[in-house]
Amino acid sequence: MSYLFTSESVSEGHPDKVADQISDALIDNFLAFDKNSKVACETLVTTGQVILAGEVNSKTYLDVQKIARDVINKIGYTKSEYMFDGNSCGVLSAIHEQSPDINQGVDRSKPEEQGAGDQGMMFGYATDETENYMPLALELSHRLLIELAALRRENKDIGYLRPDAKSQVTIEYSDDNVPQRIDAIVISTQHDDFDASEEVMLAKIKKDIVEILIPRVVAKLPAHIQTLFTDNITYHINPTGVFVIGGPHGDTGLTGRKIIVDTYGGKGAHGGGAFSGKDPSKVDRSGAYATRHIAKNLVAAGLCKEVLVQVSYAIGVAKPTSINVETYGTSTVDLTDGEISKIVETIFDMRPYFIEQRLKLRTPIYSETAAYGHMGRTPEIKTVTFSNPMGETVSEEIETFTWEKLDYVETVKKTFKL
Repeated sequence: MSYLFTSESVSEGHPDKVADQISDALIDNFLAFDKNSKVACETLVTTGQVILAGEVNSKTYLDVQKIARDVINKIGYTKSEYMFDGNSCGVLSAIHEQSPDINQGVDRSKPEEQGAGDQGMMFGYATDETENYMPLALELSHRLLIELAALRRENKDIGYLRPDAKSQVTIEYSDDNVPQRIDAIVISTQHDDFDASEEVMLAKIKKDIVEILIPRVVAKLPAHIQTLFTDNITYHINPTGVFVIGGPHGDTGLTGRKIIVDTYGGKGAHGGGAFSGKDPSKVDRSGAYATRHIAKNLVAAGLCKEVLVQVSYAIGVAKPTSINVETYGTSTVDLTDGEISKIVETIFDMRPYFIEQRLKLRTPIYSETAAYGHMGRTPEIKTVTFSNPMGETVSEEIETFTWEKLDYVETVKKTFKL
């Protein structure tokens, strides 16, 4: 019997994502001037206020107020009527030095013996149902909001959009887990106040979403995904009605509260640790990226159609306490999942130092991860520039989303004789 599966996404203007983006901007600035920075930075945003808290061990000094304001303005909170804007909001910093008790478990005289920054388990997932090996419901949820943000910035076809928004996509799957059709799409978007009745306003917003946003999204999709957009989709557009009050004024935002949006939309599993605001010595982040890298390369190599990879660590210990691979019965080789796990362990060195080196994680690449998902993104090589209060400016060529590269496919094929 067919079944329904749903995933959601949130826009860059959602209060939790505002917090994530500020935290990751701080990470990037610290790493730009000191590659060995150890940072765990949390952000809270609410009406007219930003509060920064956390622990840092770094040789550089930053103007954290300016960094936070620049992020907020870039997102689009630039007007006083939003009750939260980058130029006038208060920014309070309670960042202090990292505990030496934690640091002693991470730093080692030999870099390759670097211990894990915390205990815990991390998961990576991949499926062949999309070209980027991501679950389709989440991929579509992200795409809807990326396009909605583009429309907001163009300020042409839809001129009333504000930064806060959420999306949700429900897909019908067949018994053999193949997407059949889109059952429902939910979009709630913040908007300017209308000089019209609520009924007229909601009709206008729904018409624009269905007739402007959806066709723009569909046009950028592969043909086999486009066919899932039928005339039988149920649309819930701003189902609560008026959505003028939004962003941090409408709902307090905190770093790390959208970890399912950040990963796989409820598919696979999640270890519970957030990513944003953490340097790569924190295995919550680096371990999750590394397991996604493994999972994607295993599926791309044809070892299986779907896979979940788990790794776990003890704080201060380099070698993982476990590595597990689950192929959901889709493996194409005559090996148990336990046997596959042992072989995968020989291909990918999962000690924290080697993850950082393999995926080039000690570079300022994190701001781009903080909205629209950390997984399923396209790697790029680009040059970034940062300045600090001491008058120093650094420019650096970086490679983003390295964990999405299919650079181990041939190794996997050779090792498993595919």
